Amino acid sequence: MQMDRRSFIKAAAMVGGAAGLAAGSGCQNLKKCTRMTTTGSMMGFRAEPIPELRVGIIGVGNRGPAAVGRLSRIEGVQITAISDLFEERVDKQVKRLKDNGEVTPDRYFGNPQEWRKLCESDKVDLVYICTPWLCHTPMAVYAMQCGKHAVTEVPCAMTIDECWELVETAEKTRRHFMMLENCCYGSNEMMMLNMCRQGALGDLVHGEAAYIHDLRNSNLSKDNYQDQWRLKWAIEHTGNPYPTHGLGPVCQYMNINRGDRFEYLSSISSDQFGLSIKAKEMYGENSPEAKSRYALGDMNTTIIKTYRGRTIMVQHDTTSPRPYTRLNTISGTKGIVADYPLRAAMEPHTHNWMKEKELESLKKKYIHPLWDKSGDAAKKAGGHGGMDFLMDLRLTHCLQHGLPLDMDVYDAAAWSSIVDLSERSVRNKGGSVKIPDFTRGGWKTTDPLGIVSV
Repeated sequence: MQMDRRSFIKAAAMVGGAAGLAAGSGCQNLKKCTRMTTTGSMMGFRAEPIPELRVGIIGVGNRGPAAVGRLSRIEGVQITAISDLFEERVDKQVKRLKDNGEVTPDRYFGNPQEWRKLCESDKVDLVYICTPWLCHTPMAVYAMQCGKHAVTEVPCAMTIDECWELVETAEKTRRHFMMLENCCYGSNEMMMLNMCRQGALGDLVHGEAAYIHDLRNSNLSKDNYQDQWRLKWAIEHTGNPYPTHGLGPVCQYMNINRGDRFEYLSSISSDQFGLSIKAKEMYGENSPEAKSRYALGDMNTTIIKTYRGRTIMVQHDTTSPRPYTRLNTISGTKGIVADYPLRAAMEPHTHNWMKEKELESLKKKYIHPLWDKSGDAAKKAGGHGGMDFLMDLRLTHCLQHGLPLDMDVYDAAAWSSIVDLSERSVRNKGGSVKIPDFTRGGWKTTDPLGIVSV
């Protein structure tokens, strides 16, 4: 059975709402579901250890197959269920696991509500969600309501209401929720985190983050994103729809939600040019793609002010002919480190970037223990140079040993809230917008993320 993307999203959202009613939330409108009474903070939360972790994966079209490969390499982890709209996608991954000598996972496909059965299964401890972004919140919420830990690809939510729904569901069910922000596990990002923790840059002042990636062909293709869901978002929305790849690491450098928090933002977008030009090249001037009006500006720039007086610039551009960059820059009172390419300048020699030999010494001095210990295995396993594998390795290690996760539901909500709030600011000519404190004050007393390993 094949179902179009729009029908699937609608069904998923309806199921998510029905799940909320079944759990006794009494809410039929997401706007009325925010800030409900919960059973306590999830900051530093530890669940019962699960030495033999059983994982169910929803979505094996784009990012999901790579997750199957990575997770199947981790000791004590077993993929016990796979769900997708399309049977052939599920069967391909099932065959892959069987051929590698793994236990055959349960299969869920076809009906747009089949993913619910995976969440309900007593063979699953962790629901790993790799679907398009409009499905992330309803699927994660239902998984937690079924007693499962849940993780989603990025961003985890597209509205402030969804951010609050994730926070409140995690608090009520006492289940972990994490956004799969793989870029927090990049080798340069983790080295820079180590530098910040050791005070090498002094007091942190400013960070720069971005997702600049030429996706014009992918967005306009009729084969890449199911039913062109990413292109349809660009028609209706502006702001920054994909902030977390660059923002997540900078937030960890600055201890956002763990000693500091977002306070407000202002956001401005350029007009749209790139998609229209590329659409004419690919489909002709009279094509629906070329005639469409796209709300999403080519370049969005958002400036965030934190409670402790720092600033973060976040940019998004997927429609310009530019080399890939996440900027990944952190500046303090003793120096600066910037990426793409990696550069550093430290007191007292801050008028010029370090020479290559000095930079290599810096990298060796501050290599993160996770990369020092597991970097070779991560590179062999693959996934954006190994960062994806290290993310999964840490996630499963924490669940297997009953440890707090490196990134919690409050991080997911804060980082993803920029999607909605940047659009509000752009539509208000760059006007300042307050950013909710999803921790409800917990940021004041929560310890920063440590320099972790496995």
